[in-house]
Amino acid sequence: MGHNGAKQDVWVPILRWAGGKTWLIRELPRFLPEDFSSYHEPFLGGGSVFCNLRPDGEAYLSDSNSDLMNAYSQIRDNDEDLINLLKQFHNSREEYYTIRSTRYDTALKRAAQFLYLNRTCFNGIYRVNLRGEYNVPYGFKSYKQLFDFDRLREASTLLKSAVLSCGDFENCIRNIKKGDLVFLDPPYSSTPVKNGFIKYNEKLFSWNDQLRLARLIRRVDSLGAYYILTNAKHDSVRELFGR
Repeated sequence: MGHNGAKQDVWVPILRWAGGKTWLIRELPRFLPEDFSSYHEPFLGGGSVFCNLRPDGEAYLSDSNSDLMNAYSQIRDNDEDLINLLKQFHNSREEYYTIRSTRYDTALKRAAQFLYLNRTCFNGIYRVNLRGEYNVPYGFKSYKQLFDFDRLREASTLLKSAVLSCGDFENCIRNIKKGDLVFLDPPYSSTPVKNGFIKYNEKLFSWNDQLRLARLIRRVDSLGAYYILTNAKHDSVRELFGR
């Protein structure tokens, strides 16, 4: 088993996500092993690498964001019901704040809310306050079509063979075996900050998280699995990961 993607036109993710890796897709083939078994992505985010790579084997996809993973689960398992809910939404400031403030009582409705807010909010940002409430303002972005339902159905098909979970990135080690491929794309700022990298990134992905990631990579390597890592362009990161 191996991969059958990364040879086609770039498939744009259905979610807008900070730090997305759509730009990497055309360069990805030169970093891939000739063959691999299962695929693992513990910082799933917008999922552009998985959706473009389209691995033949099992895929283990996870993220620490429970709202995000619930949305992917509903896209995979209940795409038509989800589409029917999304058809009821409109792109307006008034409706945005109404939907943002509503507490929905089912996983399906919460997924529809998540997709709607992601599509219509400012810059596709995901941010919550101290009470865990989503608080990103309306984006005033116009669309000819608010949602591309055909692409949502395609995403559902791509996710059918994936094992989805929510949790810390270190949990992925449980399923990794020799010959697998692990893609690691931790959250970080892409903005250079002189003499303030660690402090600036603390809320995104702390230095302790970077240390844990380095330990995870050593374990992945000891298992005989392949990995691809993206990270912040900074001397401290290069020193930690030995590049």
